[in-house]
Amino acid sequence: MSGAAGGQGGGGGRGPRGRRPWKLLALVLLPVSSVLAAAPGAGAMSKEEKRRLGNQVLEMFDHAYSNYMEHAYPADELMPLTCRGRVRGQEPSRGDVDDALGKFSLTLIDTLDTLVVLNKTKEFEEAVKKVIKDVNLDNDIVVSVFETNIRVLGGLLGGHSVAIMLKEKGEYMQWYNGELLHMAKELGYKLLPAFNTTSGLPYPRVNLKFGVRHPEARTGTETDTCTACAGTLILEFAALSRFTGTSVFEEYARKALDFIWEKRQRSSNLVGVTINIHTGDWVRKDSGVGAGIDSYYEYLLKAYVLLGDDSFLERFNTHYDAIMRYISQPPLLLDVHIHKPMLNARTWMDSLLAFFPGLQVLKGDIRPAIETHEMLYQVIKKHNFLPEAFTTDFRVHWAQHPLRPEFAESTYFLYKATGDPYYLEVGKTLIENLNKYARVPCGFAAMKDVRTGSHEDRMDSFFLAEMFKYLYLLFADKEDMIFDIEDYIFTTEAHLLPLWLSTTNQTISKKNTTTEYTELDDSNFDWTCPNTQILFPNDPMFAQSIREPLKNVVDKSCPRGISRAEESLGSGPKPPLRARDFMASNPEHLEILKKMGVSLIHLKDGRVQLVQHAVQAASSLDAEDGLRFMQEMIELSSQQQKEQQLPPRAVQIVSHPFFGRVVLTAGPAQFGMDLSKHKAGTRGFVATIKPYNGCSEITNPEAVKDKIALMQRGQCMFAEKARNIQKAGAIGGIVIDDNEGSSSDTAPLFQMAGDGKNTDDITIPMLFLFNKEGNIILDAIREYEAVEVLLSDKAKDRDLEMENMDQKLSENDSHKQNSEEATSASQDVGAVSEEPEGGENSVTDPDSLSSAHADSDSVSISNQDSCVPGTDEASALEPACMQGDHQPQEQETETESNSKVNWDNKGQPMESILADWNEDIEAFEMMEKDEL
Repeated sequence: MSGAAGGQGGGGGRGPRGRRPWKLLALVLLPVSSVLAAAPGAGAMSKEEKRRLGNQVLEMFDHAYSNYMEHAYPADELMPLTCRGRVRGQEPSRGDVDDALGKFSLTLIDTLDTLVVLNKTKEFEEAVKKVIKDVNLDNDIVVSVFETNIRVLGGLLGGHSVAIMLKEKGEYMQWYNGELLHMAKELGYKLLPAFNTTSGLPYPRVNLKFGVRHPEARTGTETDTCTACAGTLILEFAALSRFTGTSVFEEYARKALDFIWEKRQRSSNLVGVTINIHTGDWVRKDSGVGAGIDSYYEYLLKAYVLLGDDSFLERFNTHYDAIMRYISQPPLLLDVHIHKPMLNARTWMDSLLAFFPGLQVLKGDIRPAIETHEMLYQVIKKHNFLPEAFTTDFRVHWAQHPLRPEFAESTYFLYKATGDPYYLEVGKTLIENLNKYARVPCGFAAMKDVRTGSHEDRMDSFFLAEMFKYLYLLFADKEDMIFDIEDYIFTTEAHLLPLWLSTTNQTISKKNTTTEYTELDDSNFDWTCPNTQILFPNDPMFAQSIREPLKNVVDKSCPRGISRAEESLGSGPKPPLRARDFMASNPEHLEILKKMGVSLIHLKDGRVQLVQHAVQAASSLDAEDGLRFMQEMIELSSQQQKEQQLPPRAVQIVSHPFFGRVVLTAGPAQFGMDLSKHKAGTRGFVATIKPYNGCSEITNPEAVKDKIALMQRGQCMFAEKARNIQKAGAIGGIVIDDNEGSSSDTAPLFQMAGDGKNTDDITIPMLFLFNKEGNIILDAIREYEAVEVLLSDKAKDRDLEMENMDQKLSENDSHKQNSEEATSASQDVGAVSEEPEGGENSVTDPDSLSSAHADSDSVSISNQDSCVPGTDEASALEPACMQGDHQPQEQETETESNSKVNWDNKGQPMESILADWNEDIEAFEMMEKDEL
C-alpha cells in the first residue's frame, strides 16, 4: 500500500531541495501531454470510454460503501457474504489480521478522503459528522501500532486535510473546526506509549486504553517487530506534528527511522524483515521489497518529498542501489540474505511487492518499473487476481487474494509517468475482474483461492481507502476533480497529506543524521526531476518496447534468475544447476553435483539421498552454489508436499438469484468422480436426504433421484453415505459438518477418506462443506426452495444472460435476499478425515515428506524433469511449466545438507565460512516458519 501524488519525486542526483519540494511533483503532468501529443495513433482510449469507466468505478464504490454503511457500520469492517459487520471478539479470531480492528469504525475513517477524491462531498460531510459523533478511541483493546497509524491516524489526517480544503472553497464543511485533527492528536498520544523502548523502535501492539506494559494492557511482552512496522510512521507522525505544532510525534518517528538505518547490514546496505526492538539484532535476516519491509523504503523517499530533509533521500538512494544490485532480477524481485546478498533466500514472491513499480516511478527509474509491472499483469491475466504469493515460475504459492490495491496503484503511477493508454486497458481489466469474480450482493468479497474462485467473508478497509481511489484517478481528467491532486502526497494507505506541510511548524531542526553515506555511481539517476522527455527521448513507444518481451513470460517460458555469482564474475560457460531442473538420471547433472560437493546415494527403498560435504567442492564458489542448490531442494520439497495433496473443490450456487455469484470452497473425497478430470462438473438441484446422516437406506429416494444429496457428517463412514445416496439415484453428494459454527475461515479443509475397502463402486462426486458454508445452502433452500448448484474443480463464469434477464423481470421486486450471501473458501487441504463406526475423527495424513519442515538437514522431494516451456495454453490450475509428470509418485529424492565446511583454498577463512553456513541454515529455518 503505497503511492505519491503526481508520480514524481527526487531522483538520485543532488538537485534542488528545501522549502518547496512539491515543485518536484508538478513536472509529471507536462511530459504526459507531450507523449500523448507525439503519439496520436498509439491506440488512445476515447474520452467517452474513460468517462464510462470512471462512472463504473463510482458505481462500484457506491455498492461497497453503501453496503458497509447499511449492514456493518459502526463495526470496523463489512463481512460481505453474510451481510453483517465484523466486530472483534464476536467472530472467530483470525490472528494478527484482527489487530487492525479497534472498534473505531475503521472502514469509515479509512474511506473519508476517498469520498472527496470521488467528488462525493455531501457523503463526506455526513461521514465526518458520524465519525465525530460516534467513534470512541478509548477502547480497552489491543491494536497494531502500524495498522492503526496508517489506517486510522492517516485516515483522520487525510480527512482533516480535505475538510479544510473544502471549507476554504466556501461551499462545504463551513461548520468544521478541526474536530478530526483533535481526534488524530488524541490517537497519537495513545500510540506514544509503544515507543517506550531503549532503541526507540515501537512495540508492535498497544492497548488504546492502558498503553503498554500496564497490568491491564495485555501487551508489552513482545520483543520483535517488522521493519515496515517501525519504519512506516514518519509521514503521519510528522504531519500530526506540523498540523498541531506538537513536535513529539515527529521526534519519535525520526528516532525509529534513525535506529533502523544505523542497524542496516553495512556491507550490503540491506535491512532484514524483523528486528529485536530492544537490542536491534536482526531476527529474520532475509531482505526484499515485499511484506515486512515494503513501506519502510517508500516512507524514506516520501519523507524527503514531504519534509525536504536531505538525509531521507540519501538513505533511500543507498538502499535503492542495494535493491537494484541484489534483489532486482528483472522482471523478478527476489528476497536475498542481508549478509550474503548474492544468495537468494526464497523462490517465491509475495503480492505486496506490487507497490514497487509505483515507487520506482516516483524515483524516476521507469524501465524496471515497466518490466515488473508487466510480469505482475501477466500473472493476473492467468489467475484473474494476484495470488498472495507465487513462485518464480509463476505457480500459485499462497492462493488467497484479499483485494489488495498495490497493483492498481502502480498502474496509476505508470500511466501518469508515461501517458501510455495501455495502462488504461490494464485498469479496465481490473474493473472487469472485480465485478465478475469478487462482486457479491453485499459488497466485494476477498478471494479465498484464486484457483477455484471461492470467496472469503471479508472486505478490508484498504479496499475502499485505496482501490477505488487509484482506479478513479486512473480514468479521471483534471476537470473531473474538484481539487488539484498534485498538491498532495499519498501515504502508504493512499491518504492525502498537503505538501505545504513542509514549511509549517518546522519544530525539528533539519540536520543530516545519515552516517557513512557515499555518493553512488549510478548513471541511471543523473537527473533530479525525472520527466518523460528525458526518459523516452523521441520514442512514445518506449514502454511498449520494454513490455513486449514479457508478454508470454508466464504461460510460455520458465524464466531463470541469473546467479549472483555468475553475474559478479561474468557469464561463465554454464549456469549453476537449479533444483527444479535436476534429474537424477542425467549424467551431466551428477557431474555438476560432484563439483558442488554433493554426492548421490541410492537407498534400499528406491529413494535417492543427496548429501553435501562442502569440503569436497571444487572451490568455495562451487560450495556456495551447492548450498543454494540444497536450500532450493528443501523449499521445492515443501512446495511439492502441498501440491501432492488434492486441491480444494468448488460448490457454486447457480440458480436464481445467485447465478454463480456465490462460490463455496469444498473439501474433496479420495473416492468417487474426480472433478478435475470432468471439467464440466456436476450440476443439479439439491435435496436433503432422510435420514439426514445418510448412514442407512434412504427413505425419500423420489426426492433424491437425479439430485445432489445433502447430508450431515457423522455416525458412519463417508464412503457408506456415498453408497447409500448413489443407490437412491443421487448424481452427487455434499456432506455438511455437524460441528456447529465450523468454517473454512478458521479451520483447514480436509479430504474425505474411504473406508479401507475398495471404493471403485462409488462413481458420483462427493464434496465436504464446513458448517458455516453448508448453512448457506440450507438457508437458500428455506428461502427459495429450488436451489441448483454446480460441483466442480473451480468456479465457472456466472450465467450473466440469465442474471440480466432476471434483473429485468424483478426490477421492482424488493424481496430481501438474505440467503444470497456467500461463504469463504478454505485454507490449503491439510488433513485427511476418516469416520470410524462410532463417530468421526480428523487425523493428519501420514506423509513421508512431512519431516522436511522440521529438519533442514534432511528432505524428501519428488524427482524432477527439466523445465520445458509449454506450447499449449495452460489452465489456471496448471503450472506454467510442466515438470515431469505433474505429480511424480514413484521415485523420491532425499537431500541432506552436511554443515561441516572445511577446504584448503585461498578463499574465505574456515571460521568465516562456518559462520556463514550456520547463518544460512538458521535463516532458512526461519523462513520455513514465515507467514505473510
